[in-house]
Amino acid sequence: MAASMPASPLRPLLLLLLAALACHAADTSWSGSPFRHGRGRGLGVNYGRVADDIPTPRRSVQLLRAAGAGSVKIYDANPAVLRALAGTGMAVSIMVPNQVIPDLAASYAAADRWVAANLLPYLPRTRVKFLLVGNEVLSDGSIAASTWPRIVPAMENLHRSLRARRVSRVKLGTTLAMDALVAGAFPRPPSAAAFRPDIAESVLRPLLRFLEGTNSYYFVDAYTYFVWAGSNGTVPLDYALLQPATRARYVDPGTGLTYTNLLDEMLDAVGAAMSKLGHGGVRIAVAETGWPNGGDYDQIGANVRNAAVYNRNLAARMARNPGTPARPGARMPVFVFSLYNENLKPGPGTERHWGLYYPNGTAVYRVDLTGRRPLWAYPPLPAPENDTPYKGQIWCVLAAHAGRKLNETAVGDALTYACGQGNGTCDAVQPGGECFQPNTGAAHASYAFNSYWQQFRKTGATCYFNNLAEQTIKDPSHGSCKFRSSLG
Repeated sequence: MAASMPASPLRPLLLLLLAALACHAADTSWSGSPFRHGRGRGLGVNYGRVADDIPTPRRSVQLLRAAGAGSVKIYDANPAVLRALAGTGMAVSIMVPNQVIPDLAASYAAADRWVAANLLPYLPRTRVKFLLVGNEVLSDGSIAASTWPRIVPAMENLHRSLRARRVSRVKLGTTLAMDALVAGAFPRPPSAAAFRPDIAESVLRPLLRFLEGTNSYYFVDAYTYFVWAGSNGTVPLDYALLQPATRARYVDPGTGLTYTNLLDEMLDAVGAAMSKLGHGGVRIAVAETGWPNGGDYDQIGANVRNAAVYNRNLAARMARNPGTPARPGARMPVFVFSLYNENLKPGPGTERHWGLYYPNGTAVYRVDLTGRRPLWAYPPLPAPENDTPYKGQIWCVLAAHAGRKLNETAVGDALTYACGQGNGTCDAVQPGGECFQPNTGAAHASYAFNSYWQQFRKTGATCYFNNLAEQTIKDPSHGSCKFRSSLG
């Protein structure tokens, strides 16, 4: 052992300076400057634009890099977005819209025209890596006849076009939800998972054969949040959040493999289903995953703390130990959903709260998607307020932002819809009814929205109405006008 150096009065000061520099370095990804780590090393991000208030594509690329994103997935071949990504070195995945799949399948010429118009103008400056033909196509039963059997033929025509044009680095795939499996998102044990019989032979087998032959990936949308939120306590929160210190374990009795987080279970279930069709060697990619940073009052666990913890753990996990118990060490593309909170997405409140950023470009929480920042080095997060179900009363009313700048046409259309769907939904706001006064579109809309939602929420109705409605826990009743309520 070498002799120790004598103590110096400058050494404590030097250590403090080094610590300060280290802290500063840990925060560079949030300084607003371009991210400096090597390209392709961070998680990917889904860049959706179903919003009317998000930053420009150029600013969005800056925010992607600031978060440490190594790649990006976009939901169409938007020219402004693809031009903004040119020269960045960031790997790009482009989605082919569901509605064009039948045409691309029916005609090689149509597929070649699509490639010529939507891909070739941006190569090679924009580093396109994947064309993903359709978004969760097999989840939409209304297009089973028109589109499901045409996914692979469309991919084959696109692949033929790429080869003819000597584009060799772009691979093809399609994104599928976990509902492609018989048991949906939570098949236990994972080794028993299988694809649905209505798609296994007709769609999945030829798809897997194509992916294997082209050395591509099976892209799956895997959300532990939905499994946990609907598990009634079966799945511990820490297990769904990928917490490294969780004591929760699940042992698959079919394989003896031990699982320490829910995402690994879900991915190995997909692998098991592929193996049952004879294509267990196809690689898996995660097209979407994440955790909502907010939602409606009746949506458990959707908060900033859980969203930050999930994505931080995911980044650290993939950087440190990629793969799953059944596929140890297997590296895979992983895309977090999503870049922004998208205010025009329909459905429950969580649909509009998956972003890393608010629409004004400020961070919802800090995250380093390279996984290099130690978990202990992040600043404290706000305490969660909804990790247990909300037990109070909830109403659905005209949203505050809609009331401040009332679009009478839009509110009138929503009011007509709500009143036309229910059984006596709007009787109380008719002339002489107990809620007719005040006789304003805003007041009548709140009553109609709530009346409709209370009737149909248990069958899937949401408090949205084209971004005009929101939930409240403040009773909107007034005078003799009583608004029906529901318990969370």
